[in-house]
Formats: sequence, structure tokens, C-alpha cells
Amino acid sequence: MLGLMMGKPLLISSILQHGAEVYGEQEIVSRSVEGDLHRYSYSKAHQRAKRLANVLKKFGIERGDRMATLAWNGYRHFEIYYGVSGFGAVCHTINPRLHPSQIAYILNHAEDKYLFVDLTFMPLIEAVHEHLEALQGVVVLTDRAHMPESKIPGLHCYEDLLEASSEQFHWPEFDENSASSLCYTSGTTGNPKGVLYSHRSTLLHSMAIALPQAMNLSEKSVVLPVVPMFHVNAWGIPYATPFTGTKLVNPGPKLDGNSLWDLMEAEGVTASAGVPTIWLDLLRAMREQGRAPEKLKFVVIGGSAVPKSMVKAFEQGFGVEVRQGWGMTETSPVGTINVIKDSHLDLSDDERHDVQIKQGRKLFGVDLKIVDDDDAPLPHDGRTQGELKIRGPWVCSSYFKQDNADEHSDRAWKDGWFSTGDVATIDAEGYMQITDRVKDMIKSGGEWISSIDLENAATGHPEVAMAAVIGVSHEKWDERPLLLIVAKEGTSPDMASVRDYLSAQVAKWWLPDDIILVESLPLGATGKILKNRLREEYKDHLMIKD
Repeated sequence: MLGLMMGKPLLISSILQHGAEVYGEQEIVSRSVEGDLHRYSYSKAHQRAKRLANVLKKFGIERGDRMATLAWNGYRHFEIYYGVSGFGAVCHTINPRLHPSQIAYILNHAEDKYLFVDLTFMPLIEAVHEHLEALQGVVVLTDRAHMPESKIPGLHCYEDLLEASSEQFHWPEFDENSASSLCYTSGTTGNPKGVLYSHRSTLLHSMAIALPQAMNLSEKSVVLPVVPMFHVNAWGIPYATPFTGTKLVNPGPKLDGNSLWDLMEAEGVTASAGVPTIWLDLLRAMREQGRAPEKLKFVVIGGSAVPKSMVKAFEQGFGVEVRQGWGMTETSPVGTINVIKDSHLDLSDDERHDVQIKQGRKLFGVDLKIVDDDDAPLPHDGRTQGELKIRGPWVCSSYFKQDNADEHSDRAWKDGWFSTGDVATIDAEGYMQITDRVKDMIKSGGEWISSIDLENAATGHPEVAMAAVIGVSHEKWDERPLLLIVAKEGTSPDMASVRDYLSAQVAKWWLPDDIILVESLPLGATGKILKNRLREEYKDHLMIKD
């Protein structure tokens, strides 16, 4: 027997329509590429998104056609999110930090019909434009006064297109399982893989991250997503803000600590989200200012493990809570967020921080488990570690156009679960902690060493800004850990002092066989350390030692 309820589909267009009707005067503030600070309301954004939908109609776009973007976090990019998906096409965000050859591959693989591009990225598109097979046109996200000269023929001006279009548009209704947006993984081996989200999955994911035990969004909130809109849809924030009435502040291309501090202070930002490398520079700016932005309550940090030293720096230095999150492109991306329980407030600071550096508890709708090498479930005791698997309504079931699958995808889906490639523990309270990537675990003399735990320990040293641990070949032990560190500005850490510091933090046999001071560590398109590059560069480093 079925319930007797209306079957209104869960569509992305309904999110912005709700925001316009209920929170119509709430602000969206954006620092533009042209340099000004743009302000308008959800109501105005909704009107312009409908104008864009009419532009797509004039272009001859059909449902399911892919429309690409290369753009920063800004109001025009926000309008594309809704205008494209609301029309029934697929909003395909592209990460400009990828190699040009990868960008060309992605555009061709997705068969994008049009590309919307910020002025910043015009040189990038000019370099690859002649290799783009399906592209019918390029729209520059600016006004007529700032249109660039370009060798690309027939450029369209975004503001001209909207000006010439009507804001009278009725959002169509269609199956909520229809594709809404497309993101490609920034995999370090092989070609990037496409993850195709649906309207239903996106809306459910957005509702989940807005809950109190996640980002706690409401009409009283002011959120600034530092995580880019070209990286897994800015973790869903552009979708979660309109239906909660949250003021949205977009940083545009200025992501340095000083610019972020100024914008947060001026706009009364209460929450922000981004990767650890961004927060290192914001912490520097906060130290220079002597305080955090006045209204900032918490930051959500994801993308890589958050060291305890960063949690302490935000909390003890500035009274700002750190909420760590975990997810993947394949999980839309948020699967867990760490919000401490009231019972944790009775713990010592150090004990509470031990909880906060975990990746957190699953969001409603998501299931997690850890398994051994034979795929048998392991206990959730906080000690036993195994490969992490996930399932849920916003977890992908396969990659877009499977022809670009790699060896991992062959085993990625089994019995309805997605194998994440992460090694994790889950405790009795449901807090999950990533202990390593399967490929980054170091097996020394038959025993496992966690590179993440070693890195977190190293970054606790007062003169260490960043750290990376890799396993390198060893004649006796098969693999041993090698530690590479970047010094904090104005310091010159002594390697012996770093080793002594680590000796008090980890088991003796975990201590790295060598420590190397480097000027910088190679970062990928999403801010993660490229360990595969480090492993190649240092693969023989210990083999020449006694």
C-alpha cells in the first residue's frame, strides 16, 4: 500500500524559489573579479537565474546538456548553479587548478556545449580552446565594459545576454533523479573521473549539512565558503543557504588571509568552510590583527586531516570552534561532520581536542562501516582500523561514462557500498577517524604506521608549518617513514629537536628514519599534498643509508 501524498519532485529550482519568496531581501555579497563588492538579494538572484534559463533556451540547449563553468565564488556563478540545473541542463564545474591537458580532457569527455568563464581564466581557455571538440560557445562572466580581446571567435558577454532576456520563466518539473550537476575527481593517477549528481541527491545533501549538528545554518547565520564553487559544489553551501535564509558571502579570487579577515569582519561572518592550507594564512592574519573577525563562531575544515595544533590555535588563541568534516567528490561531498557533544565539555582541553581531530559522525541518511581485507565488517571500538565504506542517497553509484574508470572503480562498488580508499576507525559513539589512505599506509617490518598520525604530531612542533610523511623503500624493513617539513616563517627548526619532539608523541619504531627541511610541499588542485610526487622523488632516499 502506498501513502496518499503529493508527488512533488525535489528539484534545485525550488531551493532558490523558496529563498526568493521567504527570504527575498536576504543578501548575497560577492567580491568580484573586476574588484568591486557586489550586493543583491535572493529575490534578485532568482530573477537573474530565470533570465539565464531563457538564454539557454535561445541557445537551443536541451535537458541533459552539459554546461561548463570556470569561475570563482561569486554571484554570477551562483546564478549559473540555479539557472542551468533549474532549466534541466547539467551544471559542470571545472577546477582551474588542474593541468590544462586535464581541463581539455574533462571538457571533451563531458561534451560541454557552452563554457561560462571568469576573466581570470581566459588565458587558460585560450590555450586549450582549439582542442575542445563539442564546445559551441564561450560566455565571459563580466559586463560589456570589461570584455577582453581574445582570439576565441564569437565570445558572448554574460551581462549582455541577461539584459536581452526576459525574467519571465516557469521552472519546469521533471524527474527528481535527473542529473543536475557534474564534478570530476582530481585523481592523481589516470584521467579524472566524473561524478554525476541528481536533483534529489543535491537537495537531500543540502538539507543534511544545514542541520544544527552540521553547519547550523539559519536566517541568523552569515556564511563565507572559502572552499571554491569549482570544487565539489563548494561542499553544498550555495544550495544550503537559500532555503535556510542564510546570508551568503562570496570571497571571489582573493583567498589570502588578510582579504578573508577583512571580508569576514565587514560582513559579520559567523561561519566559514575550507581546506587546512587556507586556514594557516587566516590564522597568520588573525595573529597580526590580534583577534578573530568579531562575529566568527566556527570554521568547517575538510579536504585533509586537521592537526591538533590548528584546533588549539583557533580555540585557545581566538575562541573559534573547529568543526572537521570528511567526504569525497563521490559523496557530494559531505559524509561526516564533527560537532562535539555536551559530555565532551567536561573533558580536559587535550582530551576534547583528541575528539575534535576525528572526522566526526555520519550525517543522517549516510551509513558507514569498516572492513578487513576479506571485506568482513570490523568492530566500532575506536581502535580497530579497516577500509572505510559508505552508502547513502548522495553517494554515487558509478562514474559518468564508465570508459574512464581505473582499477579502483572495478572494486569500488560491492553489495551497494562504495569503497572510499580511506583507512579508518569508528568508536562506540559513532565518531569516525581517518587513519590514512590505503595507498599511504606505511608497512614497516610487517607492522602498519599511519602517515597522518605522524604528520599531525610533527605539525605540533612550534616551528613546523606543514609536514608530509611518505613510506620509502628500505633494505631491511621493506618500508620506513620519511618526514618532510616546511618551517614556519622566521624559524629554522633543528632536525634533532623535531625528532626529540616526536619521540614524546609516537612509538619509537614509528620515528622517521630521516627528516628533511623543504621550502614547500607540492599541492594538488584541491590543496592536498601530492604524496605520489614525493614518493617518486624520494623513492631511493633510504636505500643508500646504513
